[in-house]
Amino acid sequence: MPEYFPLEIKGYRVDLPILPIDNGIKIAFFNLHGAQELTEHCAKHLTELVRGADVIITAESKGLQLAHCVARNLGHKFYAVARKSLKLYMQDGISVTIKSITTKNIQTLYLSQHDTELLKGKKVAVVDDVISTGGSLQGMEALIDKAGGILFAKAFVLAEGEAAKRADVRYLATIPIL
Repeated sequence: MPEYFPLEIKGYRVDLPILPIDNGIKIAFFNLHGAQELTEHCAKHLTELVRGADVIITAESKGLQLAHCVARNLGHKFYAVARKSLKLYMQDGISVTIKSITTKNIQTLYLSQHDTELLKGKKVAVVDDVISTGGSLQGMEALIDKAGGILFAKAFVLAEGEAAKRADVRYLATIPIL
């Protein structure tokens, strides 16, 4: 029988499945894919944490719908996406290499030229689902810097484990590493 971690995110209750990831470590797995009501709820609250940003950036894929909703809520025409693989239309963009808790190998994040130009000289807010080790965040920070953007805010639905102690990030709720 599956185990669940009960969680309340700003008045919205969810039961997160507990999944093993490595070396006996388990996480409460948070997944916004397909969860329209939950995504809208979280985006509403994250919008207030990043108000004043000129542009939103996220890493694919679980942050995509969240960034879409936050950018819409702020009246932004576009948002930037740090892709995990190089696409044909991205040959003239920029890239950085990172490691995060949910990837077992080193990973490269890519930003298209369009998104690079979108960040240049702008106040940029990172929006994503979960911060844990901060690897993905470091990658997005490096992309913002490389593109000439100004890091404005770092906002997440959940802070996992030690990430909840970071003073430089904003989040809606916390989850433990089990």
